[in-house]
Amino acid sequence: MSTTALSCGNVDCAARPSRHGVRWCQVPAEPGRQDVDPLLADTTDRIVVHGTDADLAAVVLRLLRKNRLADLVVGYVPVADSPASRLWGLRVGDFDRAFDADPRPTPLIRDDSGGLLVASGVIEPATGQIYCDDQQVLNGPALRVEVSPDPGAAPLAEPTADPLSTDIDPAEDGLRVTVVRKGLLRRRREVARGRAAQASLRTTSVLRDGVAHPRPVDRWVWYRHTEDLRFAR
Repeated sequence: MSTTALSCGNVDCAARPSRHGVRWCQVPAEPGRQDVDPLLADTTDRIVVHGTDADLAAVVLRLLRKNRLADLVVGYVPVADSPASRLWGLRVGDFDRAFDADPRPTPLIRDDSGGLLVASGVIEPATGQIYCDDQQVLNGPALRVEVSPDPGAAPLAEPTADPLSTDIDPAEDGLRVTVVRKGLLRRRREVARGRAAQASLRTTSVLRDGVAHPRPVDRWVWYRHTEDLRFAR
């Protein structure tokens, strides 16, 4: 068994603990294929990310690309309060949980541009139509639309060894959509839950775990991946 721990960007390396069986590696912020993939070959147990939500998302994307979601536990040590730390109940600098906590199946949200969410997607401003599954959650303008994994979603069923089996039902939840509108006295927030969100919009911008999509968009889709993240939370 082996654990690889990643210090991403300019984190405080002095804070990281020394542990038996743990290999610490320094990588850039938002590490990519050339930074993460060579380290996965010698990682059999767990990978721990010490950094930001964007760093975590970048590492999880590499696990997805390399088909390692099923066999690696992912731990996260946030360097600051963030959407992921609040969503999953993580404390800043909590190395013990990242290294020792048992994994819990956690929805992984993908999009049709090849990216994913570990905590927070934002469309701002948002004018157009958005559906969460069959429910229309926006028809017109809103200040912003927030999308995240749903912490209360049921885990996906374990895959069967029988390739002809049809016993596994597709996910019916996993994603949470919050539409934020301007009210008379305060902002109004309306929440919907489902498996996917589809947006057709006036050209706008999308933020994924704190990182802006490089191009303006007028269509966007988020949906629950067919495999859960094994997240130490």
